[in-house]
Amino acid sequence: MLYALLGDLHSNIEDTKAVLNHIQQTANDAEIIGLGDLYECIVSKKKAQSVTDLPLQKAAIIDNDFENLLTFPSIRGNQEERITRVTGINRFIELPETMDIDGAILMHGHQFKWNVTWQPTFPTIEKQLLFFGHSHESGLYRRNKKLAIRIHFGQPITLQEKQYGINVGSVVDHREWCLYDSEKRTVTFMCAPSITPQENSPLSMVLGNRI
Repeated sequence: MLYALLGDLHSNIEDTKAVLNHIQQTANDAEIIGLGDLYECIVSKKKAQSVTDLPLQKAAIIDNDFENLLTFPSIRGNQEERITRVTGINRFIELPETMDIDGAILMHGHQFKWNVTWQPTFPTIEKQLLFFGHSHESGLYRRNKKLAIRIHFGQPITLQEKQYGINVGSVVDHREWCLYDSEKRTVTFMCAPSITPQENSPLSMVLGNRI
């Protein structure tokens, strides 16, 4: 089965449109699943520890046009958890923390331990493949180390019968996603082209609270 896995959208309409269009053009029969941080929380991690009952409009970037793009299932990320914490609105936390698919488990990645250079320590999992995001950096990992391979977008990588971590990259800023073929046991890192050369969404400039 084919899966189109995308994460870290952070409420960015144009980057999300570009990725969804790319999926439609290159893997129309794939099942699309989100890996969390769909939304951008505008409350800092520190401030979120003491703030409650905020109106949603003051806690997150919420736009009807963006919400209309979210037609696929998703797990939750740290942004959804923070929005829930400061607003008390449960619909964000109701997204599952993890999801099992054929041969793999999906997890956003904020649950891992990350060192100062953003290298993760993965939890113990039963399946061989773990797809995640969070750091906004696509890559293939083995034994908690990023493999020193050059990623060629659009070129399938055949995985051995071993345990791997696969970071699908981020939709926001990078327009990256990952195509997983569970039957062939391949992963293909993908990058959507810009819709127009002059495109530069102001939402992509909202930084600082993603991690």
